[in-house]
Amino acid sequence: MQAFKKLTSTAVPLPIEDIDTDQIIPARFLKATTRDGFGDNLFRDWRYDKLEHPRPDFVLNNPTYSGEILVAGANFGCGSSREHAAWALADYGFRAVVSSYFADIFRGNALNNGLLPLIVSPEVLDETFRTIEASPAARFTIDLEAQTFTNEETGTVVKFEIDEYKKTCMINGYDDIDFLLSQREKIEAYEENRVDFSL
Repeated sequence: MQAFKKLTSTAVPLPIEDIDTDQIIPARFLKATTRDGFGDNLFRDWRYDKLEHPRPDFVLNNPTYSGEILVAGANFGCGSSREHAAWALADYGFRAVVSSYFADIFRGNALNNGLLPLIVSPEVLDETFRTIEASPAARFTIDLEAQTFTNEETGTVVKFEIDEYKKTCMINGYDDIDFLLSQREKIEAYEENRVDFSL
């Protein structure tokens, strides 16, 4: 995974609540066996009409908005447990999703795939949407080491929570196996010093 320490970016607003994983990546696109290319079908049924023409009213088709941060309404990633939703968001180019609430399984899948699900209060989320609406070029900074989310336009700085293990993995670009390998010396030292009571 790509290491994540600090990110400053513009953001893409999607102020819709209860966005489920089938909307993020429709089931008919789940046949691929690798993670590549899922971004092409991110929000496919919202981005394109039945004739495969881009819908000009959907935010990802609006050149006004861009960035590596997606700002979404509450209960993002609900529905089925498909990991492909996190793959699609990451493959499209998003490195973080900001919302006031994430479905638990989606949050876990995102963290396992280097996509940061950042939880803020409803008030901070509303301010973030207002900021982007007023100034699409507004920038936001996510400092994972400090666990802060900063609205560079308003100066608002808030702390966010993250599991310490997942934080370590994201900062170093580790998946679970990479983390175990990084602890090899400690594991070997423990095994050498462990008393075998079976003798």
